[in-house]
Amino acid sequence: MMFSRRTIVRKPNAGRGAVLSRRHEWGRTVEYTTVFGSLDSFRKGTIEVIDDDPKHYAFSNVFEVAGMSAPYEKVAVGKNQQYVLEAIRAEGTSGWWTCDHDEAVLCMDGDVTVRLVELATAVAPAGKDGSIAVDGEPVGVAMGYVRLGRGHMALLPRGSAYRFEAAGPSVLLQQTCWGDDTIERWAEICLS
Repeated sequence: MMFSRRTIVRKPNAGRGAVLSRRHEWGRTVEYTTVFGSLDSFRKGTIEVIDDDPKHYAFSNVFEVAGMSAPYEKVAVGKNQQYVLEAIRAEGTSGWWTCDHDEAVLCMDGDVTVRLVELATAVAPAGKDGSIAVDGEPVGVAMGYVRLGRGHMALLPRGSAYRFEAAGPSVLLQQTCWGDDTIERWAEICLS
């Protein structure tokens, strides 16, 4: 995933979404341009492997993955043991999900509303990893909602139900455990 890059430039390239900062280093001015990606504008980036085999690494871009995904598909873009990061294209209203452990969601692009319901009885089996779909409307007390813009994060508490609503195409990055809803597309999404 590429969130920022360091460049040494003579003239700043401060286009839409760019943040420019300067620092003096070894007698010269070094300018850093941070470019924020979006669903409409991103650069995939590269990977530089030093003294290792490139086959040991997977590299993808959350915006590219979300751009080629159907709304609310949870596509794995990072994995560490049982933990996974899922790229999600948010568009329209999702179904309801629940989980037997806490999850977190980060808005990478666009605006998304997260609706939360405290479930009257647990829907997810105890010890089940990853999110599972809730059939129909969840039974319980409405906890409220969280409005997410770029860079905002929300906790999706254990034992609650949640759904996402987005008026336009948006990108979410969800941290969870590997589960039945996690989709693997490594051959399609990774830099080769």
